[in-house]
Amino acid sequence: MLNEACPSRPGAVRPGLAARRQQGVVLMIALIMLVAMTLAGIALVRSVDTSNIIAGNLAFQQAATNSGDTGTESAIAWLVANNAGITLQADILASGYASARTDPAAGQNWDAFWTNVLVPAGQVVTLAQDAVTGNTVSYTIQRLCNQPGPSTVPATGCAVLQAAGNAVGSSKGAGVIALQYNSQVYYRITSRIAGPRNSVSYIQSIVAL
Repeated sequence: MLNEACPSRPGAVRPGLAARRQQGVVLMIALIMLVAMTLAGIALVRSVDTSNIIAGNLAFQQAATNSGDTGTESAIAWLVANNAGITLQADILASGYASARTDPAAGQNWDAFWTNVLVPAGQVVTLAQDAVTGNTVSYTIQRLCNQPGPSTVPATGCAVLQAAGNAVGSSKGAGVIALQYNSQVYYRITSRIAGPRNSVSYIQSIVAL
């Protein structure tokens, strides 16, 4: 009995060829998925790194701001030690003190004002670097007056706190007798803190003596 070969139908695909074609499609899908997962992993790593950098910068900025108290306390101690007599009526730039205020120009930020005006004028005191935080604190003191001179003279234009009290009567007769009081002058202390990662922070305090 002779075996006759069955003619193949037009368009029919052999089983072995179909399997090979299916394996090729699966490989392509697997490669595409691998590339997509790789890109997603890279994006996740970069996102985590960026978040860590931002968090670290904020921590350094906060630490720099906290270190500014050192400059404020040093400036207050200097003011208290030199508050007697006429010492504070004139500039003492070597100690970071100016008897009249100066402000940044229009459109000028404090960092540019500090670098281009106060530092060249020698109106800045820089403290020793903190070995723990790595922060360096500098400060300047400005009396809130329009010009040097006695704060009691109106032409000096000082911002003065005057806690005056008036008596509404006395044993000396009718009328109002002004009580004696001491005026307090306002001083502005500006501290600049330079820390790691080029972090720079400014704080200002107003004190009255």
